[in-house]
Amino acid sequence: MRIRPFAAASVAALSIVLLAGCTSTTDADTDASPSTDTATDLCSAAVSSGSATDALVVEGEVGEESTLVFDTPLEVDELQSSVVEEGSGDPVADGDLVVYALSAFDAETGESLGAFGYDTSALPQQISADNPLGQLLGCATPGTRVVAAFPAAADGTTTAEAYIIDLIDVVPSAAWGEPQDPVDGMPTVELAEDGAPTITVPDADAPTEVQIETLKLGDGAVVAEGDTVLVHYTGVKWSDGSVFDSSWESGTPASFQTTGVVAGFQQALEGQTVGSQVLVVIPPEFGYGASEGHELQDETLVFVVDILGTQPIL
Repeated sequence: MRIRPFAAASVAALSIVLLAGCTSTTDADTDASPSTDTATDLCSAAVSSGSATDALVVEGEVGEESTLVFDTPLEVDELQSSVVEEGSGDPVADGDLVVYALSAFDAETGESLGAFGYDTSALPQQISADNPLGQLLGCATPGTRVVAAFPAAADGTTTAEAYIIDLIDVVPSAAWGEPQDPVDGMPTVELAEDGAPTITVPDADAPTEVQIETLKLGDGAVVAEGDTVLVHYTGVKWSDGSVFDSSWESGTPASFQTTGVVAGFQQALEGQTVGSQVLVVIPPEFGYGASEGHELQDETLVFVVDILGTQPIL
């Protein structure tokens, strides 16, 4: 199986390419949902090793930024991946959210292109047989380290590159925090087995100010202004309780900056901790009230948001 090589001129560019297809990107302003029609056999999706990855020697420990030693230029004719160190525990499955880190090197010169994820600030990503993570890691276990080699792009836009990729951990796909006492007068929430929420709006007038309730209190990093977050969410209208948007329906968490959503949604995220589940009621003034002609312009919105990860601005 072949996938396109990373177009990695920098660590930031590298991370963008690697993450493409791993999570949906939304600004919570649309109802668009990504396809979930993906292959499910991660073991058979893994690409094979070859002479290029066999020539790569790693200096450093799993989970720490490390160095690749190899004779240059490294000849890379096709995409390759080799396991350097096997982890332990349960193998990852299609759709799991994983935390990973990588170091990148120019195959022509051996020059370091940088590293990503070793400071634990990287967002979890959804692994699939149809995205690069799945094709490089396969059904690996946490703690696994692989080396990968990528051929130069046929159009000459990128040179051949080599990578160290560490599978750090698998994280829950729903909020895991400690349940909190309910707040009187707020919408109620029931959770399905997979964590998907059903929201019931009370038979009462909608509030005129943003109301926020922490349903589960997580123990992870604090979401700061401008962070990119990974969340699962469902939104309903206060007026009739109907769902107007939900990442749960697509099966794929959404990723966006806190500053890229409506004011009420931003308030619900910033200052919260990863692992938390938050209920927020957003009057039109703090939602789409100023968006003339928007279908939700006059609606008070209710969201339940599971905060699965946060990443500061790179």
